[in-house]
Amino acid sequence: MNSLEASPRKRTPWLLLPALLLPLMVVLFLFNPAQNSFYPFCVFSKLTGLQCPGCGGLRAAHQLLHGNVLTAFRFNPLVVGALPIVLFLLVRRWVRGPGRPVSARTMAVWAWIAFAVLTVFGILRNLPIEFFQLSAG
Repeated sequence: MNSLEASPRKRTPWLLLPALLLPLMVVLFLFNPAQNSFYPFCVFSKLTGLQCPGCGGLRAAHQLLHGNVLTAFRFNPLVVGALPIVLFLLVRRWVRGPGRPVSARTMAVWAWIAFAVLTVFGILRNLPIEFFQLSAG
């Protein structure tokens, strides 16, 4: 059974997701995070002076919404690189439907992989390596 044939209860999150994301994307498209102070700030960066793996993510998303992929990549290569993967997984899940539940072991393996990627990227972006430095903006 695909997601279109699923019960309304199982379909609701998939219908709410675009309804919640669209207004946020419109705000992000219209108001540049580099020029507007109403966006949340990074507590980790404020406290440590270092960049977390997500720093620059809103600016990258703003640039992506304007079609500036390279500028977005300079703000946060992890966000830009992960976006196609996340979109693929979301579309695949929507097309395939709920399917069978994922085992706790599989979820744990993916959680550790995500933790490792975020940790390595977080360390690399704070080293004096030009590729990983957040673009001023």
